[in-house]
Amino acid sequence: MTETELLKGRMEDLANRAYRQNTYTYTNFLSSSDLEVFYELCPKLSFVGYRLFGGYEGSDRLMVGFGSKEVNGYTEEFPIDSIRIMPLIDKFSDDLTHRDFLGALMNLGIEREMLGDILIRPSDKSGKRNTAYLFCVSKISDYILENLTKVKHTNVKTQLCTSPDLKDLAPGKETMHIIVASPRIDAVAAGITKLSRSQVVTLFREKKVSLNHRIFENNSYMLKPGDVLSIRGYGKYDFIEVGGETRKGRLCVSLNRYV
Repeated sequence: MTETELLKGRMEDLANRAYRQNTYTYTNFLSSSDLEVFYELCPKLSFVGYRLFGGYEGSDRLMVGFGSKEVNGYTEEFPIDSIRIMPLIDKFSDDLTHRDFLGALMNLGIEREMLGDILIRPSDKSGKRNTAYLFCVSKISDYILENLTKVKHTNVKTQLCTSPDLKDLAPGKETMHIIVASPRIDAVAAGITKLSRSQVVTLFREKKVSLNHRIFENNSYMLKPGDVLSIRGYGKYDFIEVGGETRKGRLCVSLNRYV
């Protein structure tokens, strides 16, 4: 069986178990390509109800929870914990990237599907980008708290977050402007990435472009205000509007970049 067939089978098993046992069941964290598999299955799974959540509003990696208050008669929280990872001594820390934190976690033998989003934030003391908020499956949080002691060359400490800690975790945004030939999604993607149009088409073929949180392969789509464009390796953007026209007939478009 292919990985897609195995994933479909697991989702159908979880949905059926939730319905038969009158309980809630959950997937692990799903990538955008995994979520496409789920969306294909949705018509077959409507009998049980479902919710999607990744630990905070605007999450990229999501769990699917099967079951509903209408069917089960009660509600239940998703089995997601958030862990703050910060330098042991701030002044001796490196600036750390998403890849640094993810690499340190996977070096502990943790599968990617057990980990949700990793949000990088600047230190309150030095301003270095060396602090992360990690969302993970609850059953592995104790293991991370006990075993994650270093990220890259920086010694770190970990702390389980509570709800008040998470209130300001929504990603920040900064406005940017680019000059493009048109608001076509491939033209805007080329303006963001500085790649040629042919290279951008390859990103679409390799399913590295998402629109409104779903993989998107129609590279001629005209972006509209409110669309959310994600390009793997290049970030996530809200399309705001088309502005004025240059002397050469090109357009200035405004975007909000997630930071």
